[in-house]
Amino acid sequence: MLYPLYVHVGDAKHSHGVTFPDFPGCFAAADEWEDLPSAVQEAVEAHFSDGDESVPEPTPLERLAHDPQYEGGVWMLFDIDLSRINGKAVRLNISLPERLVQQIDEAARERRMSRSAFLALAAEHEMTAR
Repeated sequence: MLYPLYVHVGDAKHSHGVTFPDFPGCFAAADEWEDLPSAVQEAVEAHFSDGDESVPEPTPLERLAHDPQYEGGVWMLFDIDLSRINGKAVRLNISLPERLVQQIDEAARERRMSRSAFLALAAEHEMTAR
C-alpha cells in the first residue's frame, strides 16, 4: 500500500532520514536513495512487530503537504508490503491428530520456536509456495 513519507535529504556526512506521519515513532534512514525502500519496509515491520497496534490507512498526501512541520525535505510515496507486518494475534481452537501435534512440537523445538510460531511459518510457507 502506498504511504506518503517525508524524506529529510542527507548529504556526504548525513543519511537520508524518513519520517512516517501515519506511524508516530517510526523512523528509517539510509545513506543511498536506492536503499530507502528496504529501510522503510524494515522500519515498519519492526514498528508493528509486537502486534498490539493496528496499521492505519494512509493519510492523503494533499492533507500533509502543507503541514509546517515538514519543511526542508521531500515527500515520497513508498509501497509498504503490509502482508509482512505481524498483526494482532488471534487465538484459534483447532483439532489435529495427536501424532501430527507431536511432530509439530518436535520440529518447533528443534527450531527454538513456539508451536504457534511454527504453525504460522508453515502456513505462510504453504501459501507463498502456490
